[in-house]
Amino acid sequence: YGKGRLRPEPGTEAYRRYRFWLHYAEGSLMPPLLVKLVVSRIRSAPVPFIVKPVAKGIASKVDEGFTDPEIKRHLTFIDGELGKHRWLAGDELTGADMQMSFPLEGAAARTDMGTKYPNIARYIEAIHARPAYQRGLERGGPFNILGRRA
Repeated sequence: YGKGRLRPEPGTEAYRRYRFWLHYAEGSLMPPLLVKLVVSRIRSAPVPFIVKPVAKGIASKVDEGFTDPEIKRHLTFIDGELGKHRWLAGDELTGADMQMSFPLEGAAARTDMGTKYPNIARYIEAIHARPAYQRGLERGGPFNILGRRA
């Protein structure tokens, strides 16, 4: 796609970063975000009154002991990496940025990126400002991710 414009030249540092982030999106960042979503559904699931406190307690323990620290660890890492480059693989947009945009949008819907992760906030704004992104919204309409509209 993109006649090679969305993939850095193989053998370069940008290509190594591109491959890393391309797989990081689904293999590292999405799992704790998905667990967070499932756990939030457990909290609000229609269960018998007597079971509700147990379900909420289990959900809280999963979030406190795994999900929240794991998401924070990933976002801190990503924010640091985005402090080094405009895009994830370097100074040019790649397919890895497109791949990472969805999980970062999901995380942004639940986190105040601007104060906690300013480089991720800048990155998401840069994605939203791209003419291709704007054309996609015009063509497909706004999307709703966890109650937020783009």
